[in-house]
Amino acid sequence: MDWNGIRNKVLQMQIITRIDELNIPDRTALAMGKFDGIHLGHRKLLNKILDQKQDGLKAAVFTFEPSPEEFFVGHTVRQLFTREEKRRAFEKMGIDILIEFPLTATTAATPPEDFIRTILVDDLKAVYIAAGTDVSFGDKGRGDQYLLRNMSKELGFELCLIDKVMLDGSEVSSTRVRNEVADGEMPMAKRLLGSDYSISGKVEHGKHLGHTIGIPTVNVLPPDNKLLPPFGVYRSTVVIEDQLYKGMTNIGRKPTVSSENQVGVETYIYDFDEDVYGQFIEVRLHKFMRPEMKFGSIEELKQQMQRDIAAAE
Repeated sequence: MDWNGIRNKVLQMQIITRIDELNIPDRTALAMGKFDGIHLGHRKLLNKILDQKQDGLKAAVFTFEPSPEEFFVGHTVRQLFTREEKRRAFEKMGIDILIEFPLTATTAATPPEDFIRTILVDDLKAVYIAAGTDVSFGDKGRGDQYLLRNMSKELGFELCLIDKVMLDGSEVSSTRVRNEVADGEMPMAKRLLGSDYSISGKVEHGKHLGHTIGIPTVNVLPPDNKLLPPFGVYRSTVVIEDQLYKGMTNIGRKPTVSSENQVGVETYIYDFDEDVYGQFIEVRLHKFMRPEMKFGSIEELKQQMQRDIAAAE
C-alpha cells in the first residue's frame, strides 16, 4: 500500500469515541492494537486491512483511549504520537473508521468473549480481524490470539495474526522506538517507524525574538504527553499544507531568553517568510546537532543560531 500516494486526497475518516456510536452499518476489516508511533509492525498490520478495501470492506482501526498503560498506571504516559497526530496519520493512510474505545473501569472489565461477539462482530461488523500475536483485551487481559482463533470459527470472521517484525536482530516495538527517541537517535527511530519522528501542532505566537535579530522562527507547543527527544538543535523538515521546507529546530526551554518552564519546538525555515500563525504544521526531525545551551547575551545566541543554520544547511 502506497500511503504517500494518497496524501493529497481529501479523506473523511469516521471517528468513534463513545459506546453508543459503535453500531455501524458497513462490514469491516478491523485492526486491533495500541498503535503508538505506528512503527513497522503496525504498518504491516494496517496493510492487511487496507488490502481488504478492494473486496468492499471498510478499513477500521480499533484502539483504546486512554492507552491501557496510562489507564492502569493512573498517570500520564508520554506517547510517540499524540491523539491528534494519530488521527491525522490514520486518515492519510486511508483508514475509513477509527474507533477510540473509551477505557473505563466498566469497559475494562468486559468479558473477552462478549468483547469479541458484541463489540467486534455485532456492533463493528468485523468480518476480517487483524491483530498481533501478543494481542490482549477484555477483563484482566484474558482475551488473546487463541480466543480470537476459537471464536472466529463460531462467528465466521477471518483472522489474520501478525508476528513481530524484526530489525537488526531485535523486535520492533513502541518501547524500542521510545528508547531511540529518548536518546536522540533520530536516524534509528526513522528506521523503526518507517518515517521520520515528528512533532505536530498549530503555530503559536512566541516572544518574536527571532524577528528582532533577523532569524524568524515558528513555534509549536507540544502537549505534556508528547515524547520529546533530548533538548537541543536538530536538522529538520517542516510540512506546511503538504509542502516540504528545510528547517533547523530547537527543542527546549530557551534558557537564554526565558525563565519559564514551557517547553517549545522552535524552527527556522529556510527560504520562507510567510505568516503561518494558527496553521497546523509538522516538524520532522532528522539529526541531533547539539544540546541546548544558555548564552551570555542575545548577540551570542544570534551568532550561534547563524552557525547552526549554516551547519544544518
